Amino acid sequence: MTVQQSLATLGRSTVPLIAAAIVADLAIDPALVGVYLSVGSLAAFVTTMCCGGFILRYGAMRMTQVGMVALGVSLAIMSGGLLPLFAAGTVLGGLGQAVSTPSSSHLLGRLSPRHLAPLIFSIKQTGVPVGLMAAGVVAPWLVTIAGWRTTLIVIGGLCLLTALALQPLRARFDTDRDPAQKLSPADIRANVASVLGDPALRTMCLAMFSFVGLQTLFTGFFVLYLVRGLGYDLERAGLVFAIAIAVAVPARIFWGWLASRFVRPALLLALLGIAMAASAALTAVIAPSWPTWVATLVAAALSVTGVSWHGVLLAEVARLSPPGRIGATTGAVLAFGDAGALVLPLLFSGALTLTGEYGPGFLIGGALALAVGLLGLRRPG
Repeated sequence: MTVQQSLATLGRSTVPLIAAAIVADLAIDPALVGVYLSVGSLAAFVTTMCCGGFILRYGAMRMTQVGMVALGVSLAIMSGGLLPLFAAGTVLGGLGQAVSTPSSSHLLGRLSPRHLAPLIFSIKQTGVPVGLMAAGVVAPWLVTIAGWRTTLIVIGGLCLLTALALQPLRARFDTDRDPAQKLSPADIRANVASVLGDPALRTMCLAMFSFVGLQTLFTGFFVLYLVRGLGYDLERAGLVFAIAIAVAVPARIFWGWLASRFVRPALLLALLGIAMAASAALTAVIAPSWPTWVATLVAAALSVTGVSWHGVLLAEVARLSPPGRIGATTGAVLAFGDAGALVLPLLFSGALTLTGEYGPGFLIGGALALAVGLLGLRRPG
């Protein structure tokens, strides 16, 4: 599942990471990147709200395959270069992105020893920074040698091949599927009511909203910030991003180990919220005169905090979920993350349009993370 998570992240993050090339080629407003991210997040929001029933009916592995196919097709569509095709592609890509994590959480929650769940979930979630790191290095390199359109087609093809490679595993891992499971809008309402009615799960929803929102700002705008705001070339910016993301791989494992052994997950998440707010504030004030290594250290600080918390939070959600409902509960909580990924890029784009600067957008994201962190310190349980 870690490999699949890496390739899913690669597929979903490629467009924002080569946005500078796309913006220049199509002569469009950079603020449209925020619209792109928000439209995809809206599609993901709707999907995560209702994917629990599909996971129970068709199986987590089958839905993972569906997600990878959707990502592959979405990239192929967007290679056409027309804005309506980008709109259609980001909707389809949002759907593909949305089913990946609830499906894997369903599998891991069923198969993992409870006391090791934070560590196991964190190891699986290292696929996200690995995918982001690959996108930061490979995608800009492919753009320089083949153009952004070919880059989207190549990475889309990798997503489709991944879906095919998962087929032999389905008989082993989808044994708990229930073909008689009904698909009803009432399930969505029940899932949302369930997570909002539980104080601990409600706290996880707030954390998911702010943390995913800030992560989306970092992965969606940071390279564009370096290129258009600070004068980096695309390959240099991609390398800074990739190095920063690389540290998230051991960080995710470390946070998972820490939450499994020494620190209550809810308290650790609160402390991470405060730390990522400080890192976002530093990111907002990076200046063109700063040495590249300093900018890389600042980005790494935001990566260690703002891109490394997932395994801890997802394991906590799985622990708090009703028996047999891990996929559905995870989907409902993740929907709040998609809401954050919808709202914060729009706020970022609005601040960019009003001020012409990228820094205020990162400050907005950091402020929300700080609020959640302080709330978690008051109610860490």
